[in-house]
Amino acid sequence: MARRILNYFASGLLLVGPIYLTLWIIMTAVQTLDNLLPVYLDIWGNDKPVYFPGLGLLVIVSLIVLLGYIFSTVVPQSFFNMWDRLVNRIPLVSLIYTSIKDLLAAFVGDKRKFSHPVMVTVYKDSGIKKFGFITQHDLAHFNIQDHMAVYLPHAYAFSGQLVIVPKENITLVDASSTDVMKMIVSGGVSMRDKVTETKQEFQQEE
Repeated sequence: MARRILNYFASGLLLVGPIYLTLWIIMTAVQTLDNLLPVYLDIWGNDKPVYFPGLGLLVIVSLIVLLGYIFSTVVPQSFFNMWDRLVNRIPLVSLIYTSIKDLLAAFVGDKRKFSHPVMVTVYKDSGIKKFGFITQHDLAHFNIQDHMAVYLPHAYAFSGQLVIVPKENITLVDASSTDVMKMIVSGGVSMRDKVTETKQEFQQEE
């Protein structure tokens, strides 16, 4: 009887746990962003302004969309180039600014990184390999030939490791970036059916 109860508890936990944690993470993120710009409205019959949850987040998202539209259609590209040159002249600010900008561009920019999942041979003798994502195909700027920059994410953490790998130690993974990232982050627990990706883009950039 005790074992049966534990099995029922485990089944219920597998059902409720992911739903609860997913909703908790989403609600925490929404509340954090909403608190950045809390919106209070005067309503007839109330002595004090009433706080409307969610309106602050809506305002922030709307402003971001509006700014994205303006800077994509109205502001010339020369303005961004001038701004980047200005920021790059400030030692500490340039390091922080460019790092954040490149990180955001890797996920949401037109030139997304983490789109080429690969398998890196770490130790040829033992055959140990790691999953990662190519972030730079050409390292000629650093006078490094026949190597690529590969980012190796860590499991159960928002962190990773950048390694410079010879091209012959890199094998393109025939799967989607999402599936590979989920497998890495989950420590190999989460894995979907293989999704075939085209290799033409990888070969062209190489």
